Amino acid sequence: MKLIEAIIQPARLEAVKEALSEAGVVRLTVSDVEGLGGETSRKEVFRGQEYTVDTVRKVKLEIAVNEAFVEPTVECIVRAGRIGEEGGDGKVFILPLEDVVRIRTGERGPEAI
Repeated sequence: MKLIEAIIQPARLEAVKEALSEAGVVRLTVSDVEGLGGETSRKEVFRGQEYTVDTVRKVKLEIAVNEAFVEPTVECIVRAGRIGEEGGDGKVFILPLEDVVRIRTGERGPEAI
């Protein structure tokens, strides 16, 4: 079992969800996040005060999958999450997942995913 965490552009969320659905991956968690990456900071004005914004809004997907779904899931995210050649599209992290417990039934392991 693996936990796939992907940080993507908010504009690509629907395309990534659609691609994952077509691949049979329908369970995921979506969070709004902000972070620092390779992007440069920018100046904005709020209520007449200028300030520097150095974080960028992104979307974080968390997807627990069995081994057979790891590569198809990553391929869907990369294909559908790509915006262009200039960068800033995001990252995909693949982490080992020791155990999963389904709260409703008490099932553990791959069956709980």
